[in-house]
Amino acid sequence: MTRVALLDYGVGNVGSVRRAFERLGAEVVQTSDPAVVASASRVVLPGVGAFAPARERLAASGLEAGLRAALDGGARLLGLCLGFQLLFEASEEFGTTPGLGLLRGRIAPFPPGARVPHVGWNRLETEGAAEGPLFAGLPRGTYVYFVHSFRPEGVDAGDVAAWCDHGGRFVAAARHGNVWGCQFHPEKSSSAGRRILENFLSEAA
Repeated sequence: MTRVALLDYGVGNVGSVRRAFERLGAEVVQTSDPAVVASASRVVLPGVGAFAPARERLAASGLEAGLRAALDGGARLLGLCLGFQLLFEASEEFGTTPGLGLLRGRIAPFPPGARVPHVGWNRLETEGAAEGPLFAGLPRGTYVYFVHSFRPEGVDAGDVAAWCDHGGRFVAAARHGNVWGCQFHPEKSSSAGRRILENFLSEAA
């Protein structure tokens, strides 16, 4: 049974993410203990809400240090929605807030005229993106479920795993080494989301 450390730092949809992994047979350890995170081989960073308070809680709780220690030990990390945004260098949401800096790029508003928040099912584009195991077994044009008001900009081309189109093209998923992330919610994305989480569990960490 694959063991997953699910970070519980008070800002996430922890329950639904936990249930999604448990339905796949994973052993989920929902934790706010940095030592538990530091020793994990698979770590999931969920999140819903505003960037700045989430970033502050990660640092103040010690979970950021635990997460970085896990990565130094070779762990695989998956960021979801706000957890994905926290992986980048900074966010422009209500001022500028530094991110974790695990992925290059910044989080910025949608352009004027785009409907915000971007809520609902939308299509992933993977053609021309960096190949990797995150979307293995999924057809091109897979639909997944989004809920967000900001999106990444300035992402390294080699890190882009998928795009989506809403107010123009934006990065919907990225990967750099053992750091993975999805702007959408796999736990709300039916069979496509289940396959993505399965890929995260099955890929060697």
